[in-house]
Amino acid sequence: MPTRKPQQQEPLVDSAAVRRVVAVARRQFLAHGFRTVSMDDLAAELGMSKKTLYANFPSKNALIEAVLKDKFREVEADLAKLAQEQAAHVESALQQFFSCLQRHTAEIQPAFVRDIGRETPELFQLVEQKRRELIRRYFGGLFEDGKKTGMIRSDIPTHLIIEILLGAVQAIMNPAKLMELGLTVEQGYSSVIRLVLEGALQKR
Repeated sequence: MPTRKPQQQEPLVDSAAVRRVVAVARRQFLAHGFRTVSMDDLAAELGMSKKTLYANFPSKNALIEAVLKDKFREVEADLAKLAQEQAAHVESALQQFFSCLQRHTAEIQPAFVRDIGRETPELFQLVEQKRRELIRRYFGGLFEDGKKTGMIRSDIPTHLIIEILLGAVQAIMNPAKLMELGLTVEQGYSSVIRLVLEGALQKR
């Protein structure tokens, strides 16, 4: 009988050591891009062998994906906390959501945006998917609450406001367009969300 190959184990995501790997990779990748940061560089900074690093993350792309998922988990946790705390105060919630997204996007530097667009388009699709999910989930609920309090215009359906926001984000928040316009991720998000929110607010 042919010898059965052992199945490749998944990274030990609950391990403190693996969380530390993701934290260091996140800091390096988001600040400097991932083309210029090698697995050797990360292993040296972590004080571990490259073999140990690859035992947890079989490829650089696997580590980049882990970094992205870690980032989105943190964003979602912050948005969920804000949504719960500010449920009765829509205006304050909008400001807090806006500040939260600004803070998170400030971590992502142009080098990372350039690299994800050129080197890993499949991971950029993951970014777009998660981004759509978060906008629909958190901004959709907030706009509905805003209509009840008279803060958000009632003449535009909530789903249409969300689709306009998603369309604007998708058009601007992609690597090629950001580089063409000379914008950082933070500048792009700030401009798009501010313009859409101003259009959705009820004039007083």
